[in-house]
Amino acid sequence: MQHFDAIVLGVGGVGSSALDHFARRGLKVVGLDRFPTAHAHGSSHGQTRLIRQAYFEHPDYVPLLKRAYALWEDLEGRTGQSLYRQSGVLQVGPRGGRIIDGVLASAQQHNLAIDELTPREVTERFPGFVCPDSVAAVLERRAGFLFVEDCIRAATAQALQAGATLRTDETVKGWSATPGRVEVETDRDTYTASSLVITAGSWASDFLGDLGIRFEVVRKSLYWFETNSSAYHVDNGAPGFIIETPKGNFYGFPQISSLGVKVAEHTGGYPVPDPLNVDRTEHAEETDRVTDFLADYMPQVSTRQANFDVCLYTLSPDRNFVVDRHPEYPHVSFAAGLSGHGFKFASVLGEVLADLSLGLEPAAPVEFLSSRRAALFTS
Repeated sequence: MQHFDAIVLGVGGVGSSALDHFARRGLKVVGLDRFPTAHAHGSSHGQTRLIRQAYFEHPDYVPLLKRAYALWEDLEGRTGQSLYRQSGVLQVGPRGGRIIDGVLASAQQHNLAIDELTPREVTERFPGFVCPDSVAAVLERRAGFLFVEDCIRAATAQALQAGATLRTDETVKGWSATPGRVEVETDRDTYTASSLVITAGSWASDFLGDLGIRFEVVRKSLYWFETNSSAYHVDNGAPGFIIETPKGNFYGFPQISSLGVKVAEHTGGYPVPDPLNVDRTEHAEETDRVTDFLADYMPQVSTRQANFDVCLYTLSPDRNFVVDRHPEYPHVSFAAGLSGHGFKFASVLGEVLADLSLGLEPAAPVEFLSSRRAALFTS
């Protein structure tokens, strides 16, 4: 049996950040994960993730995002690595739709700078894109993307440098708690601590089942397509993008390497009964939806694939994060159900979870993500 001040259960995007925040506060902390650092079995891999502040999902996320930006910049400064690329993010959709109206609401409430563009202005500014006359567009210039595996490796390395312990290839069997104490059993050892952070991703239901929240895991397909057009390259000003269409919502990234243009569908996905046994083969119907989208909106991208991968979304009932202290054990905190839009928040959620488990007031507001909100049990 080994004793620590804090335990982090799951060392992916958010967990690596929590490990870093604990260690830099001088606490003796251990991170536990069944997979190696920056693995490809969950939700935090695939080269890149978008980051933006004019958040269409809800304006309440914006204060968290402002803190997340500051913390990503801090991690870059401490490591000397480039973890974030400001490319801008172009968002397109119908007036009255979720994306355009949501971006405008967040920008107005929080006084964020965005450019509103007509479909013609989109094509003039970004020649690789074509938009129907019926849609509207906004560009958030300060938005861009994070290099996802590099972010996890950087946070983990900083935590280890500050004295953290990392145990990978070690499977957690369960946890228990009493006032002021937690115990975590793995297939190799037993760990005790005063605080516990649970960031188990698609395995959240295994460790948070007593909350009564149903988390749904779905498989998402990621595609990289070749292009001969320089219009899609980040060095030529191409942006990341999110586009709401009648057939679904699609997103992607400018070309940053020989892999080409990365594109995926945010909507849809196949249910995953067991995150340890995921079908990682390509499905023609998903591919057809993505290539149809490209033909309509990004016609200079070819249908020749450079790469294919899958990742997992863990969906909460209302598609908003669940971030809180455990209702019975306040020294246990958790983040779950990040619903396919959580990685950009990893830097701040790690800080928040460390604060919560230590009984501190979080540095950024998360009350709206409470595990006790009615929407989690009525959806």
